[in-house]
Amino acid sequence: MKIFHNPRCSKSRQTLSLIEDKGIDVEIVDYLNKPPSQAELDRVLKMLDMQPEDLMRKWEAVYKELGLKEKQLTRKEAIRIMCENPKLIERPIVIQGDKAILGRPPENVKDLF
Repeated sequence: MKIFHNPRCSKSRQTLSLIEDKGIDVEIVDYLNKPPSQAELDRVLKMLDMQPEDLMRKWEAVYKELGLKEKQLTRKEAIRIMCENPKLIERPIVIQGDKAILGRPPENVKDLF
């Protein structure tokens, strides 16, 4: 199991705790310091069955600074911007095999157990 984790985020910490409480080995990826590649984020979005804008944190300052609300981005452009500005990526994302969930609420992770 892998989690794209932000230790400063309560939902991310709660999701990680649920995984650890089950005794599941988990790879913790500090995605803010080691963002996913564009190909990896594209693959994760497909596993989540989401579009980039569905996973984008629209209330982040960088979203406003980049004027993203006014832009019509292609999928490729949105993924590139999210990888270059990982604060824009909603968290936590948990991956198990070929399945992924967004840990909001944290209990969503139970679908992967």
